[in-house]
Amino acid sequence: MGVQQRRERERAELREDILEAARGLFVKEGYENVSIRKIADKVEYSPGTIYLYFKDKADIFDTLCEQTFAKLRKRMQGIAEDTGDPLERLRRAGRAYIDFAIENPNEYMVTFVAKQERSQDEVDIIRLQTSGMACFDCLRNLVRQGIEEDRIRFTDVEEVSQSLWATMHGVAVLLITCCGFPFIEHSRLVERTVDIAIEGIRKR
Repeated sequence: MGVQQRRERERAELREDILEAARGLFVKEGYENVSIRKIADKVEYSPGTIYLYFKDKADIFDTLCEQTFAKLRKRMQGIAEDTGDPLERLRRAGRAYIDFAIENPNEYMVTFVAKQERSQDEVDIIRLQTSGMACFDCLRNLVRQGIEEDRIRFTDVEEVSQSLWATMHGVAVLLITCCGFPFIEHSRLVERTVDIAIEGIRKR
């Protein structure tokens, strides 16, 4: 490996270290309580080094969200592009979504739960909307197919898609945060939640 390749690899590794440190801090302390200096201290570099990789704290946060959306979209897209009964694919998608959240709790909490009180310029808003909606489109497309094939008893794609997402998101957060409720075995809870959601929209 040449000197240039080694430097590029080291830069990529440091960038990921910065993101990983920031993710943990955002989950533990909240977005507003995390500073560039805290992130720098976590990776044992100067704050100036952080700015070589990211414009500001908001840029770090947005990058984390984009990464999570991309990983989740990759998992969901395979199901969305598959063939077969759209309701059964919706069932698989629901389980895959919750499993992703449980397997990647910090990533999920930063992207979908962390409260980010900051003013965003139009570029930042479009940036996150683009990556987030590309991910949501996987679910939306499955719902649309189900409606077109007369398998779903409702006709509003957005209404059904958002309702399904809200259900999966709710159980995912409950299981991640370990709220103290004496839940049944998690796999059973996930399976039953998804089952109730899908049967609730099935056309008889």
